[in-house]
Amino acid sequence: MARWSALHPWRAIVGWLLFVVLCLVGGSAAGMNSATSEDFRVGEAGRAEALATEGGVQFRSTEQVLIRARSGPLDKAAADAAVKDVTARMKALPEVASVAAPVRSADGRVLRVPVELNGSEQDDQKNVPPLQAQTEAAAKAHPDLVIEETGDASVSKGVDDQRNKDLKFSEAITLPITLITLAVVFGSVVMVGVPLLLALTSIMATMGLAMLASHLLPDTGVGMSMILLIGMAVGVDYTLFYLKREREERARAGGRLTSEALVEAAAATAGRAIVVSGLAVIVSTTALFLARDVIFDSLATGTILVVAVAVVSSVTVLPALLVKLGHRAERRAAKRRARGKSVRAYGEQRPGRAWNALLAPARKRPALTLCLAVLALLGLSLPALDMNLKSPARDSFSREIDAMKGYDRLLDAFPEQRVRHLVVVRAAASQAGDVRAALTALDRAARADPLFAHPSGAPLLRSSEDRRTTTLELNSPHPTYSTKAEASLDHIRDDYLPATVGRLPGVETAVTGEVPRGTDYVEHQNQKLPLVLGFLLLMTFAMTVYAFRSVVLGLLSAVLNLLSVASAIGLLVLVFQGHWAEGLLSFDSLDGISSRVPLFLFVILFGLSMDYQVFVVSRIREAALNGVPTRQAVLDGIASSAKVVTSAAIVMVTVFASFVMLHILEMKQMGFVLAVAVLLDAFVIRVMILPAALLLLGRATWWPSGAIRRAEARATARHTAPAEATERPYSGHSAGRGVAQDG
Repeated sequence: MARWSALHPWRAIVGWLLFVVLCLVGGSAAGMNSATSEDFRVGEAGRAEALATEGGVQFRSTEQVLIRARSGPLDKAAADAAVKDVTARMKALPEVASVAAPVRSADGRVLRVPVELNGSEQDDQKNVPPLQAQTEAAAKAHPDLVIEETGDASVSKGVDDQRNKDLKFSEAITLPITLITLAVVFGSVVMVGVPLLLALTSIMATMGLAMLASHLLPDTGVGMSMILLIGMAVGVDYTLFYLKREREERARAGGRLTSEALVEAAAATAGRAIVVSGLAVIVSTTALFLARDVIFDSLATGTILVVAVAVVSSVTVLPALLVKLGHRAERRAAKRRARGKSVRAYGEQRPGRAWNALLAPARKRPALTLCLAVLALLGLSLPALDMNLKSPARDSFSREIDAMKGYDRLLDAFPEQRVRHLVVVRAAASQAGDVRAALTALDRAARADPLFAHPSGAPLLRSSEDRRTTTLELNSPHPTYSTKAEASLDHIRDDYLPATVGRLPGVETAVTGEVPRGTDYVEHQNQKLPLVLGFLLLMTFAMTVYAFRSVVLGLLSAVLNLLSVASAIGLLVLVFQGHWAEGLLSFDSLDGISSRVPLFLFVILFGLSMDYQVFVVSRIREAALNGVPTRQAVLDGIASSAKVVTSAAIVMVTVFASFVMLHILEMKQMGFVLAVAVLLDAFVIRVMILPAALLLLGRATWWPSGAIRRAEARATARHTAPAEATERPYSGHSAGRGVAQDG
């Protein structure tokens, strides 16, 4: 592919641009297929939602319009007029299903008007703006009162709007730092533009493909964020690897090879490493599908697509661009020579003092360095043993969202609105009376329990038209992620249901709500985590053995990846599960970690760490295949890849660290742990542990492959031959082909 692109550069460039345009046009024409409520159902809570929806007695999205005085007590006449106005406005909207009677708070200072929305949860964000507009109009019509709106729909819209602003802010930070990093690496404005151009066009093409893929695997709204996050990181990384190798080949050739030959030589080494690395990320990411979760399906789809497109761009259009840039440089050099001016030769830069200092411990005392570095990472991993997974709910959202400010005021006046459990019972229509009696008894038991709210009035019972499905709503005043809210759910499921409805013959029961959803989701993920982790370890081993024909390297890669991820999770728990860093990183601790973060981290990091592993070990193996002794090959390979690995790590860390500044706690945790993991991987695993381990293993590193042993034997034979040449010819191109063919 690289050879064809190098020989037909304009065809490759135009073809790539057409591919990007076709992806965007095709995706826009197909549109995005978003996940429905049914796609999110998990465990008992999901079963309860299915039963309630079938009977038409499910929870419906409800907005709460709050009415209070600006100061002092609430005037009854003014409040009644405002309630009448709000009710009339809401009933006139097609997005509204019903408007309930106003409810007064216990202290009489606040009224709330429940407004039930039409449609499903997925329709909420497009249905709620007309309601918010009418609430604002009512507030202007009654200036002596404070009239505001909150609820699941308005909070969801506020969170989505905030996420979009955050992503724009992240991009504004990421791009300048990426530009500066690339400028330092290459010292050329043109060369800075190439990685960014390929990364951005890859992201654009992937967005179109993601829209098409959503018709097979529904999108949950997180896929596009993942495409931006991973696309910028791997897109720039892959281009960096290729550009760096092309420059090295040019420096070695000293003007004796054409740009086409140089690009092909780079493709045989760095290009192959990029393909293998991309395949490793893709194969690792498929583990997310084993979680059987629509959110992880969306994350996996976005990641796989953007990595695949980035790999394709790096072995098709990138060689074409490099050939055109090479021709441009050659023409400029020819003009300078024609004018009698000197031409600066390309030089192969070696690592500076800082990198030599970092590599010195592994080079001088590999055993001690290995032990100390491993012990340090194990120490960082210890907090992970106390990790407490939580499902982040509405209580964890930023208070900069207006709807969340209203939510807090709602809970101050009506604390029972914080948590709602929905008990769903399915039975024969002839048992409807017995079911209602049993649920009434359950309600009495809950009202006597301090874990539940104690409202006055009759139980909140609803029955379907066919009388087969009956629901009971129970409220709890505790935060959704608190142990008391979880304990209230346990009391219903383990105590009250078996003692009441559970005694009736032939009934089916289940409990849903925000807390049951989160609890069942965490349990579901805990069940899937061993399967996913086992798959990842197996795939890491298999991909490494495939890439380097070494079982020893396969085992070493699996262990190092596990160590890297464990230490990153340990730091995540240390920072986010406690409260000491709340002010520093602007978050409110859940006393736990978002349940999706560890599983996502395992999968993504196992894939991304293969970038460095494949690139570094490829350089070491290439040197060894050229007859360099393993010890020297390790030192040369690490040293020659030092600058590009550092640059790639800086780009990745910049992209990931920018997410720490976002408001959404889950994204903040993901950004933090990915940035930390990449730093540990680049500066501890690849600079200290990997070289130390390889130096200690020596030739055993390559077992059972005999290619290195044969290469060393050939090198020995050449050195002992009487007619050995005094000058070794340039071998970058032939060596590259040898690596590619030998695998």
